[in-house]
Amino acid sequence: MSNDAKKPQKKTSIGGQALIEGVMMRGPHTSAMAIRKPDGQITVETWDTGEKKWYHQVPIVRGIVNFVVMLVTGYRCLMRSAELSGIAEEEEPSKFDQWVDEHLGDKAVGVFNLLVTVIAMVLAIGLFLLLPAALIKLVEGAWAPPSFVMTLSEGILKIVIFVGYLFLVTRMQDIHRVFEYHGAEHKTIACYEAGDLLTPENAKKYVRFHPRCGTSFLLIVLIVSILVNSVLTWDSLWMRVVLKLLMLPLVVGISYEVIRFAGRNDNCITRVVSAPGLWLQRLTTFEPDLTQLEVAIAAMTPCIPENGEDIY
Repeated sequence: MSNDAKKPQKKTSIGGQALIEGVMMRGPHTSAMAIRKPDGQITVETWDTGEKKWYHQVPIVRGIVNFVVMLVTGYRCLMRSAELSGIAEEEEPSKFDQWVDEHLGDKAVGVFNLLVTVIAMVLAIGLFLLLPAALIKLVEGAWAPPSFVMTLSEGILKIVIFVGYLFLVTRMQDIHRVFEYHGAEHKTIACYEAGDLLTPENAKKYVRFHPRCGTSFLLIVLIVSILVNSVLTWDSLWMRVVLKLLMLPLVVGISYEVIRFAGRNDNCITRVVSAPGLWLQRLTTFEPDLTQLEVAIAAMTPCIPENGEDIY
């Protein structure tokens, strides 16, 4: 038997997110973020993930809760990484920045974060809920297709918009580098799950695609939404958009269960389910270098439970 065959294989619930010059990892007990500072040093910050509550064991509900937690935590870590990496200090403040700082002072960051969140939500609703439905509704007048055909067409259009958006953002140099850290995150988790010693050289050997990736999750959300939204009315465009917003938690909860199952099992069914998301990760992950893998390992290490125990 080879040495590789003797390595203890494991499945972990540890997952993360790429940041600006860094990686955030969320473990069952401890979470951490590691950032490469301008002087080349790696700084690591850790915090308690939080106790498991009853709703973490309830299917569908746990997916909704985890999604909200990851959104909040991910955004906070992203802002913190911009500060630690020095990117926020690279440019001279504009006159608008100076005006905001003068009139809002310490409240400026909170106001900025709120403004960014609102804009992001409006864009997301416009691109993925309103625009596809509006375009299909226009076609209805000339063609009058069946409801299920309209819903399927709407879902396919959302996927096309999503893939196109990912393709465009990867053309940006700064985003490309973040996606390299995304690849480092996946390779580090794969190295740990394979039972290999966590070193940059070892992690480099593994593929940069992982079935529990956020990219795969979002794609599954779009696919599941086709099924869930098939029961919604097309009589009123605005009513349909409102109903889709109300159904979104259910879509997120179901999608979480799907990707959780795919991450825990390896069989022909899960490989088929994971295949589209793994392919799409070619747009959201790029090959990291050893220094980026070093950062990902620094974020991963504090999250590994004692004695290798894990809560999936």
